[in-house]
Amino acid sequence: MKLLTIFTPTYNRAYCLHQLYESLVGQTNKDFLWLVIDDGSSDNTYDLVQSWIAQNKIEIQYIKQENQGMHGGHNTAYKNIKTELNTCIDSDDYMPNDAVDKIIKTWDRRDKSMDTCGIIGLDAYKDNRIVGTKIPDEVKYASLNELYSKYKIKGDKKVVLQTEIVKKYPAYPIFTNERFVPLGILYTLIGNDYVSICSNDVYCIVEYLPDGSSRNIFRQYKKNPLGFRYSRIIEMQYSHSFSYTFTRAMHFISSSIFARKGFFKENPKPLITFFALPFGLLLHVYILFKIKK
Repeated sequence: MKLLTIFTPTYNRAYCLHQLYESLVGQTNKDFLWLVIDDGSSDNTYDLVQSWIAQNKIEIQYIKQENQGMHGGHNTAYKNIKTELNTCIDSDDYMPNDAVDKIIKTWDRRDKSMDTCGIIGLDAYKDNRIVGTKIPDEVKYASLNELYSKYKIKGDKKVVLQTEIVKKYPAYPIFTNERFVPLGILYTLIGNDYVSICSNDVYCIVEYLPDGSSRNIFRQYKKNPLGFRYSRIIEMQYSHSFSYTFTRAMHFISSSIFARKGFFKENPKPLITFFALPFGLLLHVYILFKIKK
């Protein structure tokens, strides 16, 4: 069995998926399989992936499901992954040719006495600029939340997870008529119990396309309020910083308005939320303004 599963939830991305495929074919270490979760695509994704399977250059597993959104694709991936490690590479991103080799070597060199759940590496743009900031060199093991809150790193990072640990945690909730739940809540839950190996190796080259969720975040807030509301509950529950809890409470207030839910039901930090009310209302007005702009 391979050591690593690289999984890709995809929805009508046949036009750009070849970039990722070619980067996987070019990997210097082939100890991986590629799991494609087709989230109800209506384009030629199926035919394209089947043609790559027929080429037999890398091991590919293909699963098609009804459209559930990115988090639903992650749920399906985690149910089906059998390798020791896994990582998600989005359909509009790709991997440097030595990424798999670096992941495997970093994992093999880990301190096995540590309660380690995986690896945190870097994302970079096509021009080789790092997304956000690097991890401080002295930090060898940490959770993702700790890197952001304690060490003040910035920008998206690439997370590699140990599969048996992921399976211990609840799946992302599926809400009727919604297609997005922030993926970071799983990393928050896992990071509360485990640390990751920290690496400044680049594992993923990213491109934020116009139809991607990162470019449409304000509309996502309105279209998927229950998903974001659920995320804010988790974030407040596990926050160790007053300022972070306060901002999450502000977002919780806005999501609750969009979802037509109360501000204090299921709320782990009701007192902070009470004081955040005027700021949450202002945030909600700002989001509405950005949507209309």
